[in-house]
Amino acid sequence: MSEHDSNAFTEPELSNPFQDPSVTQARQTTTTTATAMAARLEEYNPFTDAKPAAMASKPPPAVTPGAPTQPAIMKPTEEPPVYSQPRVQESTGGAGELLRRQEELERKAAELDRREREMQSLSASGGRKNNWPPLPEKFPVGPCFYHDVTVDIPVEYQKTVKIMYYLWMFHTGTLLANLLGTLAWFCVDPGRGADFGLAILWFLLFTPCSFVCWYRPVYGAFKSDSSFRFFVFFFVYVCQVGVYVLQSVGLPGWGACGWVSALTCLNVSIAVGVLTVLVAALFTAQAVMSLVMFKKVHAMYRTTGASFQKAQQELAAGVMSNKTVQTAAATAGSKAAQGAFKESI
Repeated sequence: MSEHDSNAFTEPELSNPFQDPSVTQARQTTTTTATAMAARLEEYNPFTDAKPAAMASKPPPAVTPGAPTQPAIMKPTEEPPVYSQPRVQESTGGAGELLRRQEELERKAAELDRREREMQSLSASGGRKNNWPPLPEKFPVGPCFYHDVTVDIPVEYQKTVKIMYYLWMFHTGTLLANLLGTLAWFCVDPGRGADFGLAILWFLLFTPCSFVCWYRPVYGAFKSDSSFRFFVFFFVYVCQVGVYVLQSVGLPGWGACGWVSALTCLNVSIAVGVLTVLVAALFTAQAVMSLVMFKKVHAMYRTTGASFQKAQQELAAGVMSNKTVQTAAATAGSKAAQGAFKESI
């Protein structure tokens, strides 16, 4: 019955948890580690190069002797956006365009200054002296015209006028080549004397007439923006282009080594035929270039504001300002007044 005498409601004696073996071992390990760390910290002096054993236990990184060292370079974490590059190129192109325009303006300003100085020097010396054709001083006949594109013609029209002048020179050279071609043809075929004579006439007649009748009008038209001179140039130059076409055809007996004459001459002499073929090619090239320049001058004429009414006004003003016309009109008026007075008496 002693087994049943124990009180079930009484609590057994509780054991001390800190006396557990695992807890006691953990406390001893912690105390030992803390004591060792405190001893190491007491031995460490921050003002010396010595390091604690904990820090000295880590070996320094190995460095290879003689290995090149590079400075630290900061690299961007990301590339610049793509849309920023065209802007840089656009700004560069805009700067180049501005520089080009500035250089062009400076060139035009220098050209205007030079022309102004030349005009002042000419006015101081008493006027401009004729310089074309460029004849020697001892020649019995002096120059008849003043010709200087850089002085008389505005900058925007100088290139066109120079091309027209070179075209006139090409026209003169072609007539000279035609003269030589007809001479060679006359040497191999004595029956071509009329062609040789007409070639001499065309060279002596068309060379000065073309300069006076269509080059000087276009020169003066661009110089003074004259509508009347533009119309004179158009009328004469259309006729000149027609003459070029006829010379390119080269009918026998017309004094031109065109394609028909060249093919005919090939049956007589191959060498002379080749020469006439070259002359025919020159006439053809001259006709084509003349037609192109006619269109170009006409397009520039339309941008200058010229018109047929202005041409009529310029013609009337020119006629009325002519001293010969004024003298003739005054003489006719005085005679008419005298006749009316006599009739009234």
